[in-house]
Amino acid sequence: MTMTASGELPAGWPVLSLDQAHAALTAAGSPFEMDTLVIGGRPMRVWKNAPPTLREVFLAGRAHGARDFLVYRDERVSYEAFSRASVALAHALIAAGLRKGDRVAIAMRNLPQWPVALFGTLLAGGIGTLLNAWWTGPELEYGLTDSGARFAFLDAERLARLRPHLAACVDLERIWVAGEGAAAADESTSILSLAGLIGESSQWGALAALAMPEVALAPEDGATLLYTSGTTGRPKGALHTHRNANCAVMAGPFAALRNFLRRGEPLPQPDPDAPQRCTLMSIPLFHTTGCHAVLCPTIANGAKLVLMHRWDPLTAMQLIEAERVTSAGGVPTIAWQLIEHPERERFDLSSLESVAYGGAPAASELVRRIKEVFPKSAPGIGWGMTETTSTFTGHSGEDYQNRPDSSGPCLPVCDARIIDDNGLELPVGAVGELCVSGPNVVSGYWGKPEATAQTFVDGWLRTGDLARIDDEGFVYIIDRKKDMLIRGGENIYCIEVENALFEHPAVMDAGVIGLAHRTLGEEPAAVVTLKQGMAASEQELRAFVALRLASFKVPVRIAFSVETLPRNANGKIMKPLLKPFLAG
Repeated sequence: MTMTASGELPAGWPVLSLDQAHAALTAAGSPFEMDTLVIGGRPMRVWKNAPPTLREVFLAGRAHGARDFLVYRDERVSYEAFSRASVALAHALIAAGLRKGDRVAIAMRNLPQWPVALFGTLLAGGIGTLLNAWWTGPELEYGLTDSGARFAFLDAERLARLRPHLAACVDLERIWVAGEGAAAADESTSILSLAGLIGESSQWGALAALAMPEVALAPEDGATLLYTSGTTGRPKGALHTHRNANCAVMAGPFAALRNFLRRGEPLPQPDPDAPQRCTLMSIPLFHTTGCHAVLCPTIANGAKLVLMHRWDPLTAMQLIEAERVTSAGGVPTIAWQLIEHPERERFDLSSLESVAYGGAPAASELVRRIKEVFPKSAPGIGWGMTETTSTFTGHSGEDYQNRPDSSGPCLPVCDARIIDDNGLELPVGAVGELCVSGPNVVSGYWGKPEATAQTFVDGWLRTGDLARIDDEGFVYIIDRKKDMLIRGGENIYCIEVENALFEHPAVMDAGVIGLAHRTLGEEPAAVVTLKQGMAASEQELRAFVALRLASFKVPVRIAFSVETLPRNANGKIMKPLLKPFLAG
């Protein structure tokens, strides 16, 4: 931190160091007090007061009774209605033969039935196996067979994709179909209607208030199985324990309170009369961010979740106004589309207090624009992986404004270090592979001991991300280790070139890949999406980058896409799909 000539802190910089803020928040007797336990044979710092399992998260949500939990189109579900449906489904699963530890697949779009399917599974002792709803039939078949799922909850669209592959899913005993088109279910077979079991969402509140299933759950029991994005090779299933998941429940409130201490302000006291907080859910629930960083904390804190059928900025603004949404985001493109939309002024978006995102780099200009357009909101970003059960670092408020190119510090129960190609730890500020450990890091991949041994080494997860850590502990993601070009022996980090393009006022999205070159090996090229109503030429953008980066890093070609660039469920650009834009 740089002091002014008078020895004072610059305006806007924190009055407490990161270590001081963490020490105050984790002091003995505080809600975020830490403890040390031996987990998997290794000592590990944990949140002492975290919920032991997701069942306690569910019970915390149920205490909010008639308060709105889910809003989807014209459907509105209270916490009590959600709770009754989840408990009823848990009993139905047990009656169908579910044993503790059985995998139960969920593959559907963001419907009110999705959280019921997950928590019904968890309360019955099963492992929620969250399959990517964007997958094709063969990919769904892979997820079902790899996990050995005995039961599945699908919507009609996913069922249609899977039908030609059902014969190969030898472990799958029964499917329940939810949502529109559930009439595609065949009552004469093992494909049944979920509504036939628990009714439509409007009927959940009238279900009998059954007792909770008597299933013993422990923090180290498996809770969810999520598949990695699979940008290279076949996806791998990361098995999350209840402790892993509840680390994410603690992360958001901790980071928010840290901002108060860093500013030198007293911690806010809980206000039972405060308006209900509300999140616009524009990312898929099958993703670790959607499930672990949004859904579970929402339930724990009694907030409202507004589900979108699909992302559309105009619909999003209508919902923000109507439901008084306090938090929105997902990936940087979503934030840009809200900010730049020509009809934004028609809507009252003043309820927004947080516009956060992750999964993709964001231009520093975006941080400034969020504060400019939504003065009450705090921009936020974070870094995490499926293997870290979403949030590992968190960055918001003034810290993010002061360090817009960082992903923030890691949680105090977690550790991060940077290593070289030989596995040796590098000094502060050096770029190398980011390795992490903590109670939110999974222990390995489902049924893949070799991949587990390669990725999880001596208690550390090798993330495959190139990063550096500054002297205060703030993490800076440089690029994916494999998402780097080597031009004539010179390393070019794609993210560095992308960030330079993001600085241009007309650029909304950018992806950089390598083009083969006979003598240099490869050269950088880019595909760009421009903001609505703005223009820029290839020559202009190349000249713009040339003012900011060395000449060998300037894209030799820049192509344009009228649509936002293709991204996977983690929000990362699918680089192979950019190649056709640059063909020829």
